[in-house]
Amino acid sequence: MNNQPNRAADNMQKKVTRKVSVAVIGAGTAGQNAFRQARKLKDDVLIINDGYWTTTCIAVGCMPSKLLIAAADRAHDTNHSAEFGIHASAQIDGKQVMERVRAERSHFANYVKEQVESWPAEKKIAGRAYINKQGLIEVNDELIEADKIIIATGSAPFIPDDWADKLGDTLLTSDTVFELPDLPKSLAVIGAGAIGLELAQAFTRLGVEVTLFNRDKRVAGLKDDDISNKAIDCLTRELTMHLGSKINNVGTQTAADNEGSAAFIDYEDSAGESRQWQGDYVLVATGRRNNIAALGVENLGVELDDKNRPKQLDKKTGKIDDLEVYIVGDANAYLPLLHVASDEGFSAGSMVCNNNSDAYIRPIAAPFSIVFCSPQIVNVGMSLPEIQADPELEYVIGKVSFDNQGRSRVMGVNCGLLHIYGCKKTDRILGASMVAPDAEYIGHILAMAITNNMSIKHMLDTPFYHPTVLEGLRTALRNVQRMMEIPYQYHDTQEATF
Repeated sequence: MNNQPNRAADNMQKKVTRKVSVAVIGAGTAGQNAFRQARKLKDDVLIINDGYWTTTCIAVGCMPSKLLIAAADRAHDTNHSAEFGIHASAQIDGKQVMERVRAERSHFANYVKEQVESWPAEKKIAGRAYINKQGLIEVNDELIEADKIIIATGSAPFIPDDWADKLGDTLLTSDTVFELPDLPKSLAVIGAGAIGLELAQAFTRLGVEVTLFNRDKRVAGLKDDDISNKAIDCLTRELTMHLGSKINNVGTQTAADNEGSAAFIDYEDSAGESRQWQGDYVLVATGRRNNIAALGVENLGVELDDKNRPKQLDKKTGKIDDLEVYIVGDANAYLPLLHVASDEGFSAGSMVCNNNSDAYIRPIAAPFSIVFCSPQIVNVGMSLPEIQADPELEYVIGKVSFDNQGRSRVMGVNCGLLHIYGCKKTDRILGASMVAPDAEYIGHILAMAITNNMSIKHMLDTPFYHPTVLEGLRTALRNVQRMMEIPYQYHDTQEATF
């Protein structure tokens, strides 16, 4: 966007083609919510978008990845049922797997597309926006003056310098991997965050030979060492992982069968030994970066740090200092999660129209993240390092292992560990970290408890049905209660696990 020469000279000869109260740049989750909300209060609202008019979640994120995981889970259950006396082998049609991912993705996308198509044509522009030094928005052949601007341009996969050139067509990201016409034979995944773990395990379960590399000797960004170690223990039963490895070079070379090119990775393993991986593709899952660096926001006085994050962002509103500019959703790189982007878009759309009663970003009482690998990895509330850094907090850690938990063992998914961090002074939950079967549900219950300021006692007053995986949550809560040395009476002193 900033490679267009003589902008200033061109603009001197251009006239403003339209004036609007609000211009929304970007039509993902945050941008669409902002546009819808602003239109309730103002007639002259415009939305500008470059690329697809759906959302990151639908197009390249949450939904296609979960569709791939669903297929992988079917294959895994079929291939690993011998312990139940059921002997079978999954016949995997890679083309059909990928076709279903795209077909179902289109199904979800159609709902958004229908809504976008219902918007008046004069209210939307398809094109790449640039904010010039006069604060005007340049897009296509228009020059637009907006009283207020909402920036919701989303994010894109981060690719290390020169890797795209070196790897060429063998490079994949989460934006391109779902376009594969068939399952590859082999795949390297770089990065053991949420995207890397989910896709590495899914492709492994679908018969792809996967090797996962990560610079750190931990996974999913887990900050509780015991939980990270347990996650590694559970996941390495299926996944080949080189943790603590250092990648020195990547590239392509002639394939072993002399047909086409193969990717290679030169790396040092955790012991410092030089090694090389070769295979079909390299999937780079090293995170995402926001898309505002080339938008021209610096012309409005917005300063960005070395990761393109706005320095002057008000996290309660998305507003930049005293400017009439709001940066919301993944574009502000604060918490790149769909529900956060949705809230931020709604808030900005309300605030720009002076509807301050609805202009807010809900304070996140319980930060919440889920990795949908198996077992799932969940963090809720404060992390252990955050708690340990606060000298005012007296905390205990309630624990439960899922290795022998009743329902987990029945289902053959008994690997995991849950830590609940409890506050001794308040009898409240500060946070939790876990790798566990059905962890998404445990996490939701804990997030609700933290958000609603529930005490450990009140949580234990809630019935826990037998036999369920959630009985493991009760065990951990009881452990917290005992460690706090706060008297609590309950009917049975022995947990009915079996």
